[in-house]
Amino acid sequence: METAVGVTPSRREVVPKAAGEFIAGTMGGWAQVFVGHPFDTIKVRMQTQPSPPIYSGGMDCLRATLKGEGAMGLYKGVTSPLAGIGFCNAVVFAANGFFLRLLQSNSSEPLTLGQKAMAGGLAGGVMSFLNCPVELLKVKLQTQYGSAMAAAATGHKPYTGVFNCGVRTFQERGLRGLYRGLGITILRDIPSFWAYFGLYEGMKAGLVYRRLGVADGSKSNGIEQFLAGGFAGISAWLTAYPQDVIKSRVQMGYKYKSATDAFKALLVEAKGGNWRIFFRGFGPTILRAFPANAATFVAYEWTMKALHL
Repeated sequence: METAVGVTPSRREVVPKAAGEFIAGTMGGWAQVFVGHPFDTIKVRMQTQPSPPIYSGGMDCLRATLKGEGAMGLYKGVTSPLAGIGFCNAVVFAANGFFLRLLQSNSSEPLTLGQKAMAGGLAGGVMSFLNCPVELLKVKLQTQYGSAMAAAATGHKPYTGVFNCGVRTFQERGLRGLYRGLGITILRDIPSFWAYFGLYEGMKAGLVYRRLGVADGSKSNGIEQFLAGGFAGISAWLTAYPQDVIKSRVQMGYKYKSATDAFKALLVEAKGGNWRIFFRGFGPTILRAFPANAATFVAYEWTMKALHL
């Protein structure tokens, strides 16, 4: 994005650009988690429910979660993304800035929208290696239903928290256990972040052009960043949702040997025209996507501005 390429001459950098992108990305990640985690819990529970389903829809899942576990049930597993997504978001924004500068290095011409989208896709590939273990722990905790006592009654010793979940997963399966589902995470994140940064930059520039008559995203205001960020979040999920369903199935336990195995099982469930199986939890995801990602980009841009970058 324009804020990641070049420095306004009249300002003095508070920190080096790469460090600023990392800090701003962290702030954006934290904003995203606080706004979006309850929606994410509903999404994961909808994706991983058995067939026939136990919830009739997102609202039914929400009511059942609140009734059985209270409001804190919606924030199950939040520690992992709060720590992890803050860091992951920092990495993806810093990686995006790195690839933007790399693409810009051999040319004095402004980057095209396609190049900015490409930088986002490459950053998504980097992000996958951090996203995978963070989301695996989150999914395991989110699909641990009810109280600890109820979970213990099923014969599976419940996880007491994200650290306990991580340690036990490593003890039982090693590093490969923490990176279970990496391949499908990469297949999700590259197109997702290509669309994410591409639409954000394009829409931001378009909104500025409508207001000022010049397509310069660096002149965007908070409202334009909010709108562009929200729709960028929606576009990211539209390109990647079926992959995310497969990933959640793989990471929730060891029923499936691989993402291919999970995909084949979903195809069996989809027989008879039930293709909605690949979009379970889509409603809560899209409801989450706009406010969570609008908050992400506003927090990111505000931090970059505060750091004079």
